[in-house]
Amino acid sequence: MTQDTDISALMADIGARAKAAAAVLATATAERKHAALISAADAVWAGRAQIFAANDQDMAYGADKGLTPAMLDRLKLDEDRLRGIVDGLRAIAAQPDPVGEVLAEWDQPSGLHIARVRTPLGVIGVIYESRPNVTADAGALCLKAGNAVILRGGSESFHSSRALHACLQQGLRDANLPEDAIQLVPTRDRAAVQAMLTMTDKIDVIVPRGGKGLVGLVQREARVPVFAHLEGIVHIYIDKDADPEKVLRVVLNAKTRRTGVCGAAECLLIHKDIAKTIGRGVISALIDAGVEVRGDGGLQSITGVVPASQDDWGHEYLDMIIAAREVDSLEDAMAHIRRYGSNHTDCILTEDSAAAELFMNTLDSAIVMHNASTQFADGGEFGMGAEIGIATGKMHARGPVGAAQLTSFKYKVTGDGAVRG
Repeated sequence: MTQDTDISALMADIGARAKAAAAVLATATAERKHAALISAADAVWAGRAQIFAANDQDMAYGADKGLTPAMLDRLKLDEDRLRGIVDGLRAIAAQPDPVGEVLAEWDQPSGLHIARVRTPLGVIGVIYESRPNVTADAGALCLKAGNAVILRGGSESFHSSRALHACLQQGLRDANLPEDAIQLVPTRDRAAVQAMLTMTDKIDVIVPRGGKGLVGLVQREARVPVFAHLEGIVHIYIDKDADPEKVLRVVLNAKTRRTGVCGAAECLLIHKDIAKTIGRGVISALIDAGVEVRGDGGLQSITGVVPASQDDWGHEYLDMIIAAREVDSLEDAMAHIRRYGSNHTDCILTEDSAAAELFMNTLDSAIVMHNASTQFADGGEFGMGAEIGIATGKMHARGPVGAAQLTSFKYKVTGDGAVRG
């Protein structure tokens, strides 16, 4: 696209076509949507050479822009990750169709039968950064839920997203569904994002997926309703009754498996009673694994620990860095999480079931975990096939947003000539 392109006209046209496609999708059969997703999965695998070539262009672009190694890792597609995209498409296809599901039904003394039934939201706008797999995940989930979607990927993943989008559109064509059901904004121009945020007559909800800057911009300026996917300031609290082997296994996985995902651990809270034993062991293991540990107080006596600053609390590193702090109690740990967390994912490691229950019942995070790696904070791992993001707000959708969360509902009311007295 050239700088002279009229972005407003472009986006208005995309929005109008999405709205028309949404009307068709609302009554599309489960079989046709399933066929579209299976065909798209086949197209992704068949076209992997072209997708990898496109990704190479994006990786070069990202390197020139000075992306961090963790951000480049988010951008990178290899055969295993592409197989993950294919498996995700197939998993979404295999799920029950949420549209038309009866959520509740009852009879009234007036003679009315009332049913609350899932319906599509309509047109969803997804604005995301870096990770090209979001193109496939978001497109597939929106389609499964009977929604049209307008995808606006990050500038870094421009070529990869276009290659994956072409596969999704191949699936739509093969299933005789409108190609406009899944559209990708064909420009890096940020004016397209601004346009999407104000398209109240064309877009029913915006889903931002990215860093704090992107989500903050969307929340400040959107006139369209937003499902917020905030940063993952993920805490792990190591309780005084934690099992040392589980601690070592879980913490290392939660931090180092993939540092650039929103479920990566960013802060360790260690009960003072085990700071010199279990705490010292896990911190040393993190340092040995190449993680920079920024600790406070007594933790700084551990060889290799860097002194933490105030800015390290509530920080999402998305890198081989973790903050660490001693706490006096479970209550102290929860107070820290309430102050510095992002209501995304938080975990307790303990063998004390009462402590675990108090932690999980009291904290208001979208995902709370006990003795499990926070890297499981993922819709695919929750059995949703994939996710469009982790919603950290409290309205409509919360936690991993899968196909079912991309629906609303309506009431179907049936009578037999009923009149109200």
